[in-house]
Amino acid sequence: MAKEKNTIRLLILDDSQNDAEQLVSVLRNAGHATRAHRITSVDDLQQSLQQNWDLCLAVPQTSFISAADACNQIARQSRDIPFILLPEAVDEQTRIDALRQGMQDAVPVSAESLLVLVVNRELASLEARRQRRIAEQSLRETEKRCQLLLDSSVDAIAYVHDGMHIYANRAYLELFGYEDADELAAEPMIGLVAAADQAGFKGFLRDYASRGGDNEMQCKGQTATGEEFAMRMSFSPASYDSEPCTQVVIRKETASAEFEEKLRQMASQDLVTGLLNRNAFQEKLETLSEQVVREGRFGTLAYLSIDNFNSLQTSIGLGGTDLLLADLAQLLRNELASDNTLLARFGDDSCSLWVADSEPDRVAPQLQQLLKKIEGHLFDISGRTVQITASIGIAAISETCPQPAEAINRVLRLSEQCVQDGGNRLKVFDPVEELARQASRGNLVALISHAIETDNLRLMYQPVVSLQGDSSEHYECFLELLNAEGKAVPPGEYLPAATEAGLALKLDRWQLERGLRELAVQRGKGHDTRLLINLNASSLQDPQLLQWLAEQLKQIRLPPDCLILQFSENDATTYMKQAKAFSDALHTLHCRLSLRDFGGALNPYALLKHVQADYLRLEGSFSNDLGNPEAVQTLKEMVSSLHKLGKLCIVPGVDSASTMPTLWQAGINYIQGSYLQPPMPTMTFDFSAE
Repeated sequence: MAKEKNTIRLLILDDSQNDAEQLVSVLRNAGHATRAHRITSVDDLQQSLQQNWDLCLAVPQTSFISAADACNQIARQSRDIPFILLPEAVDEQTRIDALRQGMQDAVPVSAESLLVLVVNRELASLEARRQRRIAEQSLRETEKRCQLLLDSSVDAIAYVHDGMHIYANRAYLELFGYEDADELAAEPMIGLVAAADQAGFKGFLRDYASRGGDNEMQCKGQTATGEEFAMRMSFSPASYDSEPCTQVVIRKETASAEFEEKLRQMASQDLVTGLLNRNAFQEKLETLSEQVVREGRFGTLAYLSIDNFNSLQTSIGLGGTDLLLADLAQLLRNELASDNTLLARFGDDSCSLWVADSEPDRVAPQLQQLLKKIEGHLFDISGRTVQITASIGIAAISETCPQPAEAINRVLRLSEQCVQDGGNRLKVFDPVEELARQASRGNLVALISHAIETDNLRLMYQPVVSLQGDSSEHYECFLELLNAEGKAVPPGEYLPAATEAGLALKLDRWQLERGLRELAVQRGKGHDTRLLINLNASSLQDPQLLQWLAEQLKQIRLPPDCLILQFSENDATTYMKQAKAFSDALHTLHCRLSLRDFGGALNPYALLKHVQADYLRLEGSFSNDLGNPEAVQTLKEMVSSLHKLGKLCIVPGVDSASTMPTLWQAGINYIQGSYLQPPMPTMTFDFSAE
């Protein structure tokens, strides 16, 4: 069986079964899902080392082997297994001896909190080493492919170190009139530049790396026979045979070069604001991140989003928002433009900013002043005065975070947090706060993995009651994750962590498997029960799920039409192509499909043209607005339209009897809510009483 993500495969060297179980309990209480094996003999150790392990915890001496000898055996087999010694007490000499013997640390067996921290450190180091080995292997394979591409490229490409050629491809040799690379090896690169341009070429080479991405030069080249031609050279840091060097790409200039340059500039510009567009900004950010790694440089990335943009767009229209964005871009240029600053339009309602060689704490006060100026600025939109506010997320790109994608995610998340806090504010990324967030997220991931492994999950059922005489018994199924205290973790906390860690699909399959079994028991008692099970976007994208589901239904001997799979309208819209294929295949199985939170989109009916939904669980606001006659009329019109399309409508959140007549008159098919019954661990609702 494949190892589940974040599950520790643990070796324990201890004669005591009770003490070994206590160690497992300590790690599980700290949120680590654990698969442990206690070594009972030397042969057992040898056999165990034929498998993969993540950690070894060992007392100094057992009845059959010492910790030092066990560590030595692991090392002899070249196994990368962090080894932690657990003596009764630890002094300086004990720890020195442990480290000299190849162990990672020595921790007093009674120091449980310290042990958890050391285990976390060693597991993180182990994962980093494994990822590095994978990356090194991928790098070797990539280098082989790149070499083949270089050799066959029509572009003239060379690698240069200290002004001398260390590699040139066939196109490069042909461009300068050389027969083979050996002839070129003795020729410095400056010898390929026309004499009149050599001084400028030397100056360019001296400082091109500090130009912030401006790495191109136009000059005249000179062939081996002395013939001159116009060329454009592009330089970028690179490595060849694991040695740092400079990659040079050379293209001949043509009569249309000026026109091509204008096209290139236009392709990198946002037409509405005149700022860089998103693609151009991200490309430059990639170049800057390379400088961060190679030269130790740093800078600040900021993401500015307009607050309440959707409402604003509805109010002033698309043309109005274009005018506003153009004015906002000019305001940004006036306040922020400088040689070390890049400005770009990043999205419909957002701009991005890069300030080179400047830390977030230095940039934040300037951006705080910018927020005040945006708030106080009067935007003239076709004679109408509009005022806006904005939210800004700020983070550094430095040696500890060189990846642009990671930095962009950070500032985007911070900007969204500002919006949730009311907008018109900024937030600077705090590494300490992020570590705490990651620790919390890591604990949740470990808790989820452990819960799946140990069935520490629970299904809750809420009745869905017909208002139109359907005699079938419907229940909606909810999945609960239980923490160490047996309390349910809110879905809003654990589902993002599960999705990020790739565990959402496993949660869905656990829910389906358990739900189908309990549904079979319920129907075996003579109930005509149908179960509505909520699934995540991961399942919507899984091409194997329906085949697996068909096998489950066959094994349990359930009629397919008693199962209703439910996705959110947002997920189905985001993955519409997959949702269409999924719904078509689901109906081939004769199962049914429901969409929850329906009606929240600007045009919810558009989705129904592609996705064959049988049930529509309306967005919760519909049950909250029933005291408003206009809202009731809107609901009636929507339900009437949906009925014409053959859809059955469910209204959730029914908390009192007073709303039921209105919902019945509106033609609602089913209702659910705490007035009828909150989610319960059993399907025991009395439908005949309703």
